[in-house]
Amino acid sequence: MSRIGKKPIPLPDGVTVKVDGGVVSVKGKNGELKLTHHPRMAVVVDDAARQVVVNRPDESRENKALHGLTRSLVNNMVLGVTTLFEKKLEIVGVGYQASISGKNLDLQVGFANIVKLPIPAAVSCTLTDNTHIVLKSADKQAVGQFAAVIRKVRPPEPYKGKGIRYEGERVRRKAGKAFAGG
Repeated sequence: MSRIGKKPIPLPDGVTVKVDGGVVSVKGKNGELKLTHHPRMAVVVDDAARQVVVNRPDESRENKALHGLTRSLVNNMVLGVTTLFEKKLEIVGVGYQASISGKNLDLQVGFANIVKLPIPAAVSCTLTDNTHIVLKSADKQAVGQFAAVIRKVRPPEPYKGKGIRYEGERVRRKAGKAFAGG
């Protein structure tokens, strides 16, 4: 049996889970999330034990994979409505900066024009200063996807390390031409 899939998901106080057909809805202090799970998976809510269990019909390879996936998605929903998921990005480079105007994130990262990215409704975006971006949301996928979209505008390059990176990300640096010859 799947090691991840067989673990029950404990429900903290203040979190309610409802299963209606193939839709799981989780409600907590940070909002409500919905997931349409695979029809072969069975999501069962045990109110007495305050836990959610995901079951699969048989031991086929695909069902084993879907079992762990469904359990992880529901667990992330429960975690998201209790504590928000957070991603931090930093901008490195002379003159590189970010600003928020309305519902857009404006990035000045060495292009002739300012790159304007619409901030998704599920994600809150704040700037601690003009080179550090903080993204928060109850939806783990929305935070990760928007962080990846921001990073893709100007990924860190290996020679000077300039670009947008996740906070704490290590960029492997290369020696330039001046150091290569002998």
